[in-house]
Amino acid sequence: MLEPALLPTPLVDCTDEVFARAGVELRLKRDDLLHPTVPGNKWRKLAPNLAAAVERGHTRLLTFGGAYSTHLRAVAVAAGALGLESVGLVRGEELADRPRNWSLRAAEAAGMRLEFLTRAAYREATGRAGGEPGTEDLQRRWGPCLVLPEGGSNALAAVGAAAIPAELPDLGERDLVCCPVGTGGTLAGVAAGLPPGARALGVAVLRGGEGYLEAEVSRLHRAAYGREFGNWRIDHGHHGGGYGRVPASLAAFAELFERRHGIPLERRYVAKLLAALADLAGAGAFPPGTRLTAVVTGLPDPDPDPAPDQDQDQE
Repeated sequence: MLEPALLPTPLVDCTDEVFARAGVELRLKRDDLLHPTVPGNKWRKLAPNLAAAVERGHTRLLTFGGAYSTHLRAVAVAAGALGLESVGLVRGEELADRPRNWSLRAAEAAGMRLEFLTRAAYREATGRAGGEPGTEDLQRRWGPCLVLPEGGSNALAAVGAAAIPAELPDLGERDLVCCPVGTGGTLAGVAAGLPPGARALGVAVLRGGEGYLEAEVSRLHRAAYGREFGNWRIDHGHHGGGYGRVPASLAAFAELFERRHGIPLERRYVAKLLAALADLAGAGAFPPGTRLTAVVTGLPDPDPDPAPDQDQDQE
């Protein structure tokens, strides 16, 4: 059985001189504490999909991810707890014969069957070669299953993430709710769940996502709500060089923030979000009196064998 989630997650005021000088408030929505094995936005996005899988009688989940995918680990754990089989299609055929890294070991230990694809086959399977993932083709090859997209971002995931602003009291015109963006599901949900006047800001963690990520968020809104929302935007200037890239300046920011506030920061998403907000606040991008709520979407990696920079997963 899957352990219960901690809901609502804690909301912590964060007094920081960078933001104080700009006349801006910062608080942290500690979704990293949401669940011990399916943390943060993974639980928000997976919970409604798992409920749908059980309701529809599925016995197997199939999804996608890179060599260090948090999403793969989360699906493996959640599926196993519910008595469901899981299959993970992993980007990188060359990984099949290598010793498993800590992340893939964890997915397999939770019961996930891993299949390694070439990058071309992976793009085709995920729909990146054009169009949506071919569910029928995937089921013919891998057997009957519920297909979850890369990063878990679909219409149900957006609805799950929409619960985040519902846990934030007194949101109004001075509020900006902020989250990192990999596949767009969390931002889509946050924006959809906001009351009138409040706005959402996403910080892209991949390079070259201009236009693509905006289109993905709009697509998720149409799929989940039958409409688009105009209360959000994405910042593309703080990706740190792309997925998995943690430049020295970002690492230094994260270490200083941890020392000041005693909160461990996941580097590839959460640290980029907070560094972006600090940079934007220092540049006067937020009107004085703005209240920023940063969604801490996940936990730091245990990192016994550090991930290579060039091949990280989305959200």
